[in-house]
Amino acid sequence: MADLAIKPPLAELNPPLVEGNHSYSTVTHTVSGIVERKTPKQWFIAISISGAITLMMLGMIGYLFLNGVGVWGNNSPVGWAWDITNFVFWIGIGHAGTLISAILFLFRQKWRTSINRAAEAMTLFAVACALLFPLIHVGRPWRAYWMFPIPNTDLNMWQNFRSPLLWDVFAVSTYGTVSALFWYVGLLPDLATLRDRARTRIRQLVYGVLSLGWRGSARAWRHYEMAYLILAGLSTPLVLSVHTIVSFDFAVSIIPGWHTTIFPPYFVAGAIFSGFAMVVTLMVIFRYAFQLEDLVTIKHLENMNIVMLATGSIVGYAYATELFIAWYSGNMYEKFAFLNRTTGPYWWAYWTMVSCNVISPQFFWFKKLRRNIPFMFVISIFVNIGMWFERFVIIVTSLHRDFLPSSWGYFRPTFVDVCTFIGTLGFFTTLFLLFVRFLPMIAISEVKGVMPAPGASERGQH
Repeated sequence: MADLAIKPPLAELNPPLVEGNHSYSTVTHTVSGIVERKTPKQWFIAISISGAITLMMLGMIGYLFLNGVGVWGNNSPVGWAWDITNFVFWIGIGHAGTLISAILFLFRQKWRTSINRAAEAMTLFAVACALLFPLIHVGRPWRAYWMFPIPNTDLNMWQNFRSPLLWDVFAVSTYGTVSALFWYVGLLPDLATLRDRARTRIRQLVYGVLSLGWRGSARAWRHYEMAYLILAGLSTPLVLSVHTIVSFDFAVSIIPGWHTTIFPPYFVAGAIFSGFAMVVTLMVIFRYAFQLEDLVTIKHLENMNIVMLATGSIVGYAYATELFIAWYSGNMYEKFAFLNRTTGPYWWAYWTMVSCNVISPQFFWFKKLRRNIPFMFVISIFVNIGMWFERFVIIVTSLHRDFLPSSWGYFRPTFVDVCTFIGTLGFFTTLFLLFVRFLPMIAISEVKGVMPAPGASERGQH
């Protein structure tokens, strides 16, 4: 009896995923109201700023096409720099959406329900930002169709199917297509809800077309759940395959610092790490902006911080493994490559990467810190800064000092490099602002699925 007396309440052991006195109708009203209400001035201000930054990006791309890649800071021997760094960075950001939606769905993790919709949208927008860079860095973009699996008899040359660049095309296009289908199928019940609540004929028509005639019948729900499960099963291996194949851009080469078998799992862990950090950044902002504290609870944010702690530790282990294998291999060029990373001209980039990716997530061992919203917001930004530096360190520091000291160089970004990357941040923000304005950012039907049924006992609620 004494043991029973000191046990914490059941709600403390397993806190509810929807706080407040919400019913099914209030959840519908809260989420749909974000789309239905009059557009706030703050939204116009935000999208004006992000839209202007996007236009700057388009201007930089136009300037690049007119003048060539000489407007970048790329040189010899640093032939790859910010273009590939930004591509890998944005592909990594897109990993959390599919992980939250597919893998956590298959493992029946109910805490995903309030954040999966925004994470899925983030995936699509990050992939859109990533795909800009292959288009502008491969040269002769009007010949981009050479990379696609169309009949060779219609081409002026044969595709090189041994090229990792072609593998990227297959992997990223498949990932983007399946992620878009997964996101859209999950939207159908909520689009029908917006259709039924619409007060104008135009909104009824638009949401009616988008909802594909959804009526919520038992047969429709059965087919919906089967389709969602199949897409989740298809998406799960893609989470692992996409960044694995992106890592092959480096791992199949013979350049010291790149030619390593650890890259595939290391890149996947880093991608999930950076993706969850971006989800935390976005959800903290929009949770506050739209008063969604009851639906996106501190438990959701804490769970994402735990994932960041785990994947950040894996990334730190990978960094240590790289250094150990470089020493243990006895290969003088491999040892020099990693010594150059840690103590060479780019030492500041390497130690920024380590500080942001390895040290900062370790604060999440403390429950008070991983439940502190301002603190987790700052750490999530640090993580994404660190993950960008990780890609920069891998690419630039492995190239700037090659086998001949007479050809060593130093990469310095130009204003075109910097403005193009900042422009992709604006492009991503613009797409996300449009998403939260016109579509439900929380999956209404899925949130209702984790709520207690009306009249359930206290034990049933948890």
